[in-house]
Amino acid sequence: MDASKMTVSINKAINTQEAAVKEKHARTCILGTHHEKGAQTFWAAVNRLPLSSNAVLCWKFCHVFHKLLRDGHPNVLKDSLRYKNELIDMSRMWGHLSDGYGQLCSIYLKLLNTKMDFHTKNPRFPGNLQMTDRQLDEAGENDVNNFFQLTVEIFDYMEWELNLFHTVFKSLDMSRSVSVTAAGQCRLSPLIQVILDCSHLYDYTVKLLFKLHSCLPTDTLQGHRDRFMEQFQKLKDLFYRSSNLQYFKRLLQIPQLPENPPNFLRASALSEHISPVVLIPTGNSPPDSETLVETDDLVGMDSSSIQSIPENKFDDIFGSSFSNDPFNFSSQNGMTRDDKDRLIEQLYKEIAILRDDLGNFKAESHRLVSSLRGRIQELEAELAEQKHHREQAVDENEFLRTELEELKRKRQDTEKAQKSLTEIERKSIANEQRYTKLKEKYAELVRSHADLLRKNAEVTKQMTVAREALGDMERSRKELENSYQRVNEHTQRKVQEQMHQMDELQGALESRQQEVQLLQSSIATSNQDYLTRFKEHEEGFLQRLMQEVEGIIQEALQQLDEPLYTSGSVSTDFLISRTVAAVESTEKLDEAWKRHMSDTSDVNSLLPNLVQFAHRISDVIMQGAQTRTSDKLCDSCRTCGTEALNYLSTLKNKAIQSEADCSQITATLKHIADIAQELRPPSLDIKEEELGDLVEKEMAATAAAVETAASRIEEMLKKSRTDDTGLKLQVNEQILGSCTDLMQAIQALILASKDLQKEIVESGGGAASTKEFYAKNSRWTEGLISASKAVGWGATVMVDAADLVVQGQGKFEDLIVCSHEIAASTAQLVAASKVKADKNSSNLTRLQQASKVVNHNAAGVVASTKSVKSQIEEVETMDFSSMTLTQIKRQEMDSQVRVLELENQLQKEREKLGDLRKKHYELAGVSEGWGDAAE
Repeated sequence: MDASKMTVSINKAINTQEAAVKEKHARTCILGTHHEKGAQTFWAAVNRLPLSSNAVLCWKFCHVFHKLLRDGHPNVLKDSLRYKNELIDMSRMWGHLSDGYGQLCSIYLKLLNTKMDFHTKNPRFPGNLQMTDRQLDEAGENDVNNFFQLTVEIFDYMEWELNLFHTVFKSLDMSRSVSVTAAGQCRLSPLIQVILDCSHLYDYTVKLLFKLHSCLPTDTLQGHRDRFMEQFQKLKDLFYRSSNLQYFKRLLQIPQLPENPPNFLRASALSEHISPVVLIPTGNSPPDSETLVETDDLVGMDSSSIQSIPENKFDDIFGSSFSNDPFNFSSQNGMTRDDKDRLIEQLYKEIAILRDDLGNFKAESHRLVSSLRGRIQELEAELAEQKHHREQAVDENEFLRTELEELKRKRQDTEKAQKSLTEIERKSIANEQRYTKLKEKYAELVRSHADLLRKNAEVTKQMTVAREALGDMERSRKELENSYQRVNEHTQRKVQEQMHQMDELQGALESRQQEVQLLQSSIATSNQDYLTRFKEHEEGFLQRLMQEVEGIIQEALQQLDEPLYTSGSVSTDFLISRTVAAVESTEKLDEAWKRHMSDTSDVNSLLPNLVQFAHRISDVIMQGAQTRTSDKLCDSCRTCGTEALNYLSTLKNKAIQSEADCSQITATLKHIADIAQELRPPSLDIKEEELGDLVEKEMAATAAAVETAASRIEEMLKKSRTDDTGLKLQVNEQILGSCTDLMQAIQALILASKDLQKEIVESGGGAASTKEFYAKNSRWTEGLISASKAVGWGATVMVDAADLVVQGQGKFEDLIVCSHEIAASTAQLVAASKVKADKNSSNLTRLQQASKVVNHNAAGVVASTKSVKSQIEEVETMDFSSMTLTQIKRQEMDSQVRVLELENQLQKEREKLGDLRKKHYELAGVSEGWGDAAE
């Protein structure tokens, strides 16, 4: 195509006449861009036009440029980007005008700039925005972030399209038929491109939002949904108003949006979405303004007016002159002029009727064809979309099936690994326990073997003496024989006496040899007898221990009838915590007894649980005895003690040991806890500022005490590694290492306790502030403070005890007692926290896990202490090999005296411990504000 011809078409399309751009000129410009593969000629012609001085000229330029961006060559966008700043300045200039075409040109130029920016950022989108679903997915590169940003850009694009739509309608006087006037068509004709763009942008927005809702949370997309709802209502209203205009009815079929917007929260609603399709009938184009004016003028004329039309004008309209018409009735039939007029008028009427019928028939046919074509396109689009969805669903189903099989396989592998790990841990624990028992038995055998060796040494010594005597006898006999040979004068009597002495000595030697054989046989059978005696000793010790345990519980039951002290009542919160601890001890004893039944040699794990069970049950009974406000609680405590004695009696009876059941004890303990919960006294009248500050201070003091204790242990460990060597270094590292683990576990416990307290305070109670919450729940707060103090105090005392042990001045028993106290304080802290915490709270679960770690590490301290103690005792084992029988007897008597003294001292210490516990309960009630309901 010649450039000059394209320039002429551009100048004809973009002129100052207020009429719609002629389609043939716009089509020529579009074909010209494809011919020259760019828009150089277009911009060369446009730059010579006064766009900044004539608003109508600028409006038509925007219309033609919009058509070129949509249907022109793709390089039109590249060639137009260099003029972007000029378009922005022109838009800003026309924006200063508030009437006429000024605002329209300003908004239209902003829309074109937005369109160029959109296609520059998203080059996969063609100018006419027609894309398939697969191309839309490729445009976002299957990345949810790209889809999110693309949706925002489409929203911005759609915003300017709707602004232009609304501004054009606002500038028209809708009370008149403006769509059939040249000025109205000049403003409405660019909206055809806007309608085409909006239909595609709306369809892509819906599909992208459904895709985003399948990948992102609904709260994240709340802004997108609000913006879509606003644009949906505007677009629906503008489509409806446009479809009622006569101008658009002849040129295109505008789709109507659904009554309700799509529900993006329901994924299946995507299948209900129908893409809006704008139908442009083939062959329809905006009529030229000149033709409209001439046709309207002709239709409005009557017959007399038609006759007055000049001949050349009439020929221009109908294509020939009546003077040359072969059907000239005037010359052929000799009709008069009046007959001709009547005939012409009749023919014109018939022509008008036929023209109307033909127009109606064509319009109806065109409407039906357009409707059927639109329906066909909708069905084809729906069919293609359904096929795409089906393929997508098949692919997704296959992917999910593969992923499900992979997850099943991983789950099976995980379960197998977990089972294997559990089995390995169980075997490791069993091997460790078995090793401990074998080590103890080996130590006992070593001691027995040492005794036997000492006895064997004595026997060997006696045999040596006997052999020496026999040698002397042999030498004497030889001397006698020699003397007999040399001296024949000896008498027979002397010979007989010597022979008699020899017989006596020979008998003595034989008797000594028999004693040696008996000792050797006793050594051979001693090992077998030892195992039997050791087992009988263990059974006897277990029976005696059970009798002592029964005595402890019976002594506690006596407190119910004859209370030892009545100066104050026990805190119900503390009673509840002791009850929870008793339930745990009962369950542990039941598990340990079941293990003992399966392995009778496993006594070491049974004895601590049995002693702990007795003390925990007696604590519950004694504390229940001090609560004088309820006979129901005393009866329940008596029932608990009776059930515990019955349970122990069942364990002692070998005939019914397998029928032992602790469920009655646990049920009674839980019933006691429920009664104590009902008997909780009202909180004290404490200022909320003091109580709230006291909680914060005590928790901070506890954390500081634990941190200081951990630092001291670390310093002691460094000092020991520098100064000590050998066995002492090994002992110190073992003790301080276990103490370090315990301190770290206590620090984690305090952090978990703080988080749980914060959650409890924030979650409720109706309190307006933290201090008001503590004041409102003062009883719970006091129990929490008491537990926190106990944990911090236990950590400090343990560090002091460990320091003395490392220096060689302390006792290993102090570490064991401190470990038990820390475990008990931890149980009290957990019990106090569980009272107000939600049972499904993650912080409560973390606190319970931290408590288990503390108990485990406390048990580790006890085990390390016992191990170190046994190592030192093995090193310090006495050597009895050089001692005589009299000395050994003397040492045995001294040991028996020491045992009696220690047993007497143990009994006194137990009585002292009971008195201290009673005094502790009394002082704790005074210091923590425990009191009856009257107080």
